[in-house]
Amino acid sequence: MITRRGFFKLVGGSVAGIMSLGGYALAYEPLARLSITRYRLTPPGWTPGLKLRIVALADLHACEPWMSVNRIAAICRKANELEGDVTVLLGDYASGMNIVTQYVHSSQWSKALATLQAPLGVHAIMGNHDWWEDRTAQKNGGMDTFGHRALANVGVSVYANRAVRLEKDGHGFWLAGLEDQLALLPGRKWGRTRMLGLDDLDGTMAQVTDNAPVILLAHEPDIFPRVPERVSLTLSGHTHGGQIRFLGRSPVVPSRYGNRYAYGHIVEQGRNIIVSGGLGCSIAPVRFGVPPEIVVIDLG
Repeated sequence: MITRRGFFKLVGGSVAGIMSLGGYALAYEPLARLSITRYRLTPPGWTPGLKLRIVALADLHACEPWMSVNRIAAICRKANELEGDVTVLLGDYASGMNIVTQYVHSSQWSKALATLQAPLGVHAIMGNHDWWEDRTAQKNGGMDTFGHRALANVGVSVYANRAVRLEKDGHGFWLAGLEDQLALLPGRKWGRTRMLGLDDLDGTMAQVTDNAPVILLAHEPDIFPRVPERVSLTLSGHTHGGQIRFLGRSPVVPSRYGNRYAYGHIVEQGRNIIVSGGLGCSIAPVRFGVPPEIVVIDLG
């Protein structure tokens, strides 16, 4: 039987534990941690002898104090140290939160991203928040966002349903990037009754003109069931690993497939997708069990 003193000791310990856990999830993990997550694979159809390292950054969500320009610059320095052959940016540079002390302008976060370096270049796609935060793009129902323009202005290649052939050591491969699948919000002021995507998977794949392997950049992983076997590897972000993750599962995942594509390397019917846990936070500045990460993929 618990004594009165024991009861208050238990309650006090529980409260302290909850406060410590909250402090970790609200401050330490989202603000102070940075993991390097590595994958090594040889997907079906990969060219023998082609050794390729990809460094991937996703979901920065630039804002103060959670993802400042200085922090983005530090992440870029670490990414450069990983010596990727190619660096890819998987979308959502704009903040997706109102719990901020200051929003970071696209001219600032793009300037920090301009410090990224890779022998085969830095290549980017847009995410849903890059579209949602741009009222002009929403009104126009397409065209470029401020994110497209900001990255292009600092020399980063931006892909919107486009495929480009690259080469390393005499071996070719294709880098294909989709426009966002959730780009256009519904609403009377926009004249839309439902969410509309601007992705064109078939049109993008039609640009591939030889048998070299294809790497597909798609911000949301929900497109993966439609991705053809012709694609060696799909890279996505968007989910943040659920931002809160216990024992390999997340209670809430921004995907119609739930935990199926929440995080990590998934293989289905011989097809491969890697979903990054991302770097920033959306909706709320909380991370637990899925620290901010830079993803490194060694292929071949």
